[in-house]
Amino acid sequence: MMRCSRMFALSSLMVGALITGVPVVAPHMARAAAVPTLDKAAQAVQALVRQVGEDRFTAPDFRPGVVRHMVMFQFRPETTQAQRQEVTRRFLALAQASRRPDGSAVIQALEAGPQTSGENADLGLDYGYLVTFRSEGDRNYYVGRPIVQGHGHYDPAHDAFKAFAAPYLAKAVVFDFTVRRNGET
Repeated sequence: MMRCSRMFALSSLMVGALITGVPVVAPHMARAAAVPTLDKAAQAVQALVRQVGEDRFTAPDFRPGVVRHMVMFQFRPETTQAQRQEVTRRFLALAQASRRPDGSAVIQALEAGPQTSGENADLGLDYGYLVTFRSEGDRNYYVGRPIVQGHGHYDPAHDAFKAFAAPYLAKAVVFDFTVRRNGET
């Protein structure tokens, strides 16, 4: 499961770039490329979707366990403070707006805040968001397109947020992992 989580984390980078057109921080991607090619991890996730199908891949009980979805943005220099605040307001609103067709919540918890580390290792990122899910299926449903395409297999609220936020972003970094406790491998 750890291997799949790592693969999905890398594919999320690609997904963000494919959906938003926002460059991502990944050394294997050429800066000049408008749409990156899928790396091996992203290809593996696509293969998993083909293997289990979109219904199973996005089901609430697909690979249960705490899944963290970290998202970090660098805003474009011309993005105003009001626009930055609106991006964050809309992102935080996903905690309530992200619902499955039956009305059940997708997000377990959502936290956010500006970059405040003094370690000089922030890569120019401005703001971070931590989204917690109860399963990989919930995370998969939330992430949605282009990994899954079928109606009812992705979160329309998150899909709309990505379209809204893209013009304000210079970079987006996404990193997902399934939580491991001490002693777990």
